[in-house]
Amino acid sequence: MPLFPFSRRIGLLLAGLGLVLAGPASAQAPARVQPVAAGLQNPWSLAFLPDGRFLVTERPGRMRVVEADGQLGAPLAGLPEIAAGGQGGLLDVVLDSGFADNRTLYFCYSEPAEGGRGNSTALARARLSDDRSRLEDLRVVFSQKPKVSSSAHFGCRIVERRVGGKPDGTLFLTLGDRYSRMADAQTLDNHLGKIVRVGKDGSVPRDNPFAGRTGALPEIWSYGHRNLQGAALAPDGRLWTHEHGAQGGDEINVPQPGRNHGWPVITHGVNYGGAPIGEGLTEKAGMEQPLHHWVPSIAPSGMAFLTSERYGKAWQGSLFVGSLKFGRLHRLELGADGRVVREQPLLAEVGQRIRDVRQGPDGLLYVLTDASNGQLLRLLPDAP
Repeated sequence: MPLFPFSRRIGLLLAGLGLVLAGPASAQAPARVQPVAAGLQNPWSLAFLPDGRFLVTERPGRMRVVEADGQLGAPLAGLPEIAAGGQGGLLDVVLDSGFADNRTLYFCYSEPAEGGRGNSTALARARLSDDRSRLEDLRVVFSQKPKVSSSAHFGCRIVERRVGGKPDGTLFLTLGDRYSRMADAQTLDNHLGKIVRVGKDGSVPRDNPFAGRTGALPEIWSYGHRNLQGAALAPDGRLWTHEHGAQGGDEINVPQPGRNHGWPVITHGVNYGGAPIGEGLTEKAGMEQPLHHWVPSIAPSGMAFLTSERYGKAWQGSLFVGSLKFGRLHRLELGADGRVVREQPLLAEVGQRIRDVRQGPDGLLYVLTDASNGQLLRLLPDAP
């Protein structure tokens, strides 16, 4: 059945932001929702196993295999100690590009400090056992510095980098500013509010922008970020990310090596309560402007480009972003310059926060809902 026309209120809001609204012919979605699995506790991330099963993380600290028919497997053994609480816990998971041969995966999580004083985002690699019951050969390959006593702004999305369409052996990892340390997003002697790029073994790529620079941590790729909970490679191989603003100012960016994205010096949002952040600037020389921003915030999480034609030509090439605040999936239609020219909210009738969105091997979109009884949903093409 067709889904979700724009509401008049949303239409006026987007028009106020200068966006072109979808016309009547495209205002309805050529998709319908099919539940795949339920009973997941605050699921955070989704990966597709080659045999048709799913791998799902749950924020309280569990990773499960979900059968193709939706049956939940037991939590996998072999996970490290996880500082679950607030926004922290077991977060993103991705499969290695060579998973079919090496069964290697990567995941990030909130790592507790020794003695329990603080935590930070860590990136680990492991092998999924042949019987899919546990993680083996676990190794932490990166740990954000410094540890901070905070339960917020972990970031934690992982993307395997590709150059010329081929994996280059490195990973991007998004890192939040930990909320209480936002000024550190502007300095290069820490990992707070940064995107880092590391080798799959944790090594530092020689061509990282700050490698060899005195006073800068060599893993840093870009800086001046707040809390990045969406990351994906565009069809042309470039990294796209989005991040939470404060009250307004959620952003989509295309981070380039060594660039400063401005937080908290510039932002299109304000503090909770309405006071300006810093000097209240929205731009400054030497700081990047977002490709797109939302006011008010949608609280974005998850990000995927649709490359398939499963829903018709109109949706192919669109960018999909989950909204935690409004409980919707946003379809963003992009112009030739990469700018958002139309925005279509979907899945409002599901009534749950959208945490992750991925395109599956079958070319269909899958989403996770962030709830104590969270769901894995599949979007099926509507019948012609």
